[in-house]
Parts: sequence; structure tokens; C-alpha cells
Amino acid sequence: MQSETDVLVVGGGVTGTAIARELSRYRLDVVLVEKSPDVCTGTSKSNTALIHAGFNADPDKQKGRLNVRGNELYHERIQHELDVPIEWRGALVVATDESERPKLEELLEKGQRNDVDGLEILEREALLEKEPHLTDDAVAALWAPTAGIVNPFELTVGFANNAVENGASVELEAEVTDITKTDDGFTVETAKGEIDAEIVINAAGLYADEVSKMVGVDDFEITPRRGEYYLYDKQFDIDIDTTIFPVPTEVTKGIVVTPTDEGNLLIGPNAQEIDDKRDKATTRQGLDKVLNGAQKTVPDLTKKDVIKEFAGLRPAIKETGDFRIQIEEEVPGFINAAGIQSPGLASAPATAELVVDLVEELRGDLEEDPAFDPNYSGPPKVRHMSHEERAGLIEEDARYGQIICRCETVTEGEIRDAINQPVPAQTVNAIKRRVRPGAGRCQGGFCGPRVIEILSEELDIPMTEVKLEEEGSELLTDEIKQPLLEKSHESSEVNADD
Repeated sequence: MQSETDVLVVGGGVTGTAIARELSRYRLDVVLVEKSPDVCTGTSKSNTALIHAGFNADPDKQKGRLNVRGNELYHERIQHELDVPIEWRGALVVATDESERPKLEELLEKGQRNDVDGLEILEREALLEKEPHLTDDAVAALWAPTAGIVNPFELTVGFANNAVENGASVELEAEVTDITKTDDGFTVETAKGEIDAEIVINAAGLYADEVSKMVGVDDFEITPRRGEYYLYDKQFDIDIDTTIFPVPTEVTKGIVVTPTDEGNLLIGPNAQEIDDKRDKATTRQGLDKVLNGAQKTVPDLTKKDVIKEFAGLRPAIKETGDFRIQIEEEVPGFINAAGIQSPGLASAPATAELVVDLVEELRGDLEEDPAFDPNYSGPPKVRHMSHEERAGLIEEDARYGQIICRCETVTEGEIRDAINQPVPAQTVNAIKRRVRPGAGRCQGGFCGPRVIEILSEELDIPMTEVKLEEEGSELLTDEIKQPLLEKSHESSEVNADD
């Protein structure tokens, strides 16, 4: 592992990887450390995957300003530079009673002040024409055409891989255990050894307060806020085209009903403050709240065709309700990018811009690297190709004709590509996030064993060492066939002696 660097980024979520990628534009040594075996294993993995338009953004808060700028950057740059699915489906904020209309007018006015394009209020007839499955109680809605849906896994991996292609380093399973301030910067203790860094950027998500305390900045606390979700099968017979919000309250945007980039339907989240930063358990009470909330706008929703229930944790700073992105003046060279809850995904590229400005403030003018290439292409997506495109790909490499995951039409070639990316996929879940085997109706029941086998081959390790995710999550305990063969052989020898 690199033992010295100009800038060390702590945390491999969408914020940390976006920062590392933006810093790789400049003549800087950049290292990102992540405690898990892959990027995108925390808050960035389990969320609603929305690029918010910014109509509800508070311009007096960092998260409001960065939401609006982030949306612009996705439209202007990111969708063209990274091979990541982004669909501009738009969003509706649906009023189900005339008493809620003033709130729609308020959101319209705020969005216009934020320069959000295309906002308008749709009346009942136009609204139901756009979304026929909406409740009969719908009276009007705010329409925001610049809202989008994105694949958060591929986005985070795309940021990380593009950063590495441009000279940054990503170190996995490198949890930060201590940070010491030195005359020249910091000595950062990790699970893989020490790294000396001039600047440290803390984008550690749920653990950002703990990393910050390592340098003596302890004036904020991260409160985990759990949100639960239902994910529906692609064959679900309720077709929703846009992201649907209820009219928000002072504390929540409400239960969202939204399509995903791969054609599923997602509903959630609720919001429950908890103490344990590892508690991603779903609860019957919470999931019932999610379904009941979603039924207020789309009443035909049931539990039928749900293929997955899951929960994610948002890292909130309750005292401010805002992001904390700043140079900590009492510790020169330490930058916090903490409290990145919703709309953190939408804000990520703008957050990265802001952090680069802070790095420049600390170091002086940054020199752009003329070799920087902003473009990144991931593995081919066979399921989205025409027959002619598939045939051409298979002619070049027959492994793209071997279907491993039937539910999602994922091939052997795509899985092997994911394992050999600049930031490699080394676990079953890492493969799932990148190219989707196990993400469909059977949730890995058919393709799981073959994915384990391919990982074993590519990583040159026994199948018993292949992990689902973190250390201790090995899926196989023994190679059953060999002991049975040996036992059979011993029995044959005994019988022969008789």
C-alpha cells in the first residue's frame, strides 16, 4: 500500500469516490481508503437512488445549494462521461386534498428561486393521464422534469474506477484506526499500515464523527436514521413511469414510489432514528408503514411480487440538519465531508467540486493534469444490447454467450470483467452490485453457485474462501465431494481386502 500521499480520502461511498475522482483531475497523489472489501457498501448502497431536482432545496443550507448544482452536473457532465444508467423520468409531488395545494405553490416558488427548470403544477386530468395508477384522491401535483433515477452502485463504482484510471489509488479493507497530526500533515493508521498525508478528507459516512474525533474535532455527532424499503419484481403489473412523492412535511419527504433504472418498482423509505450504526434490520412495523404510506398515492400496491425487503442508514447531524463540508480550522489540513444524508447522492459531484476548492485553499493553486480522462466505460450490458450487438460481442468472446443469471440476463463475460475492473469486485455482493447476478426474482438461487465458482477461478482461491461481503461471511464451509470420494475409496479398499 502507498505509504505517502498528498491527499487521503476516508470512505468509499458515492461522496468519497466522487471526491477522489475530482481530485484526480489535478497533479496530486490521491489515495482513498475504505474499511469494507468493496466501495458502495454503506449508505450509498441502500437508498432511493434519486437525483433530486432541487425544488425543495434550502439555499441557506449546504445540502440545498449542492443538490441544485449536483443535478446540473449530472445533466451537463456525468451522464456523458461515466457509463452509468441515468434516466430523467421526472418527479411528481402529489396533493391528495385541496388543503395541500398551498404547499405545492410554495414548492413551485422555491424551485423557481433555485432556477430549477420546467417546474409546473399539473391539474387532476393531466396528472392522471401521466400516471393512471395514482389515487382517485389526487387533485394536483408539482411536476419536476429534471429529476432522475440512477444506479447508485454503478455510479459509485464508476467514480472509483475512473479515479484509479487517472492515477488515484483505492485501498479496500483498510479501516482507519487512528490519525495523528504531524508537522507536515497527518499519519493515518489503517488496517493495512500507515499512510502519511498532507491533507485528510473525512467522507466516512456513518462513521464520520468517529474519524473526526481522532483529530480532536468532536463538536458534532452522527445519528443513524434507518429507512426501510420494498423492491418489486420486474413483472409487477403496476406500471409507474415517474418518481412519485406525497406532499412533504417539515421532517420528511414521505414514502416515495419510484421506478428503478432496471425496471423494478421501489417504495420507501420510512425514517427511524436508531443508536446502532450497523443495524440494517427490517421490521414488520416499519415495512407496514412503508406500504401504507405508498398506498396513499398508489393505492393498488400490495405485498404481491415483492422480491426483496431491505433497510439503509442515513448519517444525519440532527443539530443542523445539514451537511458539514469544511476545513476544520483548529486542525489545519483536515476537511470534513460529514452528515451527507439525502440528497447526498444527487449532491455528490457538487460536493466533490466544493472539496476540491477547499483543497486548493489549503495548498494554493492546483495544476490540472492534461492526461486526465473523464470518460469511463464499465462492462458491456448484454441484457440491453440488440441481437446484432450480442452476436458481435459473442463472436469476439464466447463467454458473453454463457448466461449465468437468467433473471437479469448476466453473462460469464460480464462477471469476469467486473472482477478485473480497476477497483476489482472480490465478493459475491460486489459482483451483484456491479453487474446484477442475484438481483432478480430468484435472488441468486440459480446463479449463486456459478458466481462463487467464477470468483474462485479469477481470484485463484478455494471456493470455501469466497465471501458474500465482509470477513467471516464465507458461503461454503467444506468441499463435500472430495471427502465423499475419499470415504468411498477407503470403503472400496476395505471390501477388496475382504
